Amino acid sequence: MIPEVSKIISEFDNLGYVVEEELATVLLLTLKLQKPLLLEGPPGVGKTEAAHIIASHLQTNLIRLQCYEGLDVHQAIYEWNYQKQLLSIKINEQSSLSASEKEAHIFGEDYLMKRPLLQAITATDKAPVLLIDEVDRADEEFEAFLLELLSDFQISIPEMGTVKAPHRPVVILTSNRTRELSDALKRRCLYHWIDYPNFEKELKIVQKRFPVMNEDVALTLVKLVTHFREQNLQKSPGIAETLDWCDGLLALGMERFTPEFIEKTLGCILKSETDIQSVKAQNLEQVLEAVEA
Repeated sequence: MIPEVSKIISEFDNLGYVVEEELATVLLLTLKLQKPLLLEGPPGVGKTEAAHIIASHLQTNLIRLQCYEGLDVHQAIYEWNYQKQLLSIKINEQSSLSASEKEAHIFGEDYLMKRPLLQAITATDKAPVLLIDEVDRADEEFEAFLLELLSDFQISIPEMGTVKAPHRPVVILTSNRTRELSDALKRRCLYHWIDYPNFEKELKIVQKRFPVMNEDVALTLVKLVTHFREQNLQKSPGIAETLDWCDGLLALGMERFTPEFIEKTLGCILKSETDIQSVKAQNLEQVLEAVEA
């Protein structure tokens, strides 16, 4: 194994994030090549958390842009503080400033509200980690703008000119693949697919996050989650739901699983009534006996 990859695995492990060699290698290349990284995978498998851990690993700020349908470019870059501008215009009505000076004044940095993309571009102390989360939720128009941004890392503000990044941010994009991203955007990025963890990895994650949990209980919990993922559910539980179930187990002071406990806490791991009823229809006593055998 490449020593630098081994170091990333070790340091991420110390930060509570279990990372495999393949992802650690892609992360290393992301830093060395200064290219954006696109992480795709089902919801709840740790894509967003990976960006947080990278920021902790680099000891830098994380700036997050949460994408959604209808996201406007200006909402992601900057907006002018119109109320403050109007107040300034009112105050300066009788001043000796010329019209051009008044205009230049109200379009200065004091009136600029920086949104995540501009915050990342203008960071001066150290290159931040820019997380563009769930980019698949934004529309193609916004995606086209991202292509330009990821190409030259500069933003044009008509009233102020072009702003170029003094430090190229570490860019992490995540996608749940609710739609296919353009080939052009993918070509700009390194790529990694994060899938549901296998049994061994998930058990390690649980033991890492919840060292006080009884080993047999942790084993049963992960086996149950694995069993539910094998069912024909609308939404399989991700690692985030597994960790929620661990929290619930400890919060209720449960020292072992029972069919009643499973039935009453399915809302920790299943997020639709159809899935919950589907699991409740199973003989949970037999399911529990099978995973504990």
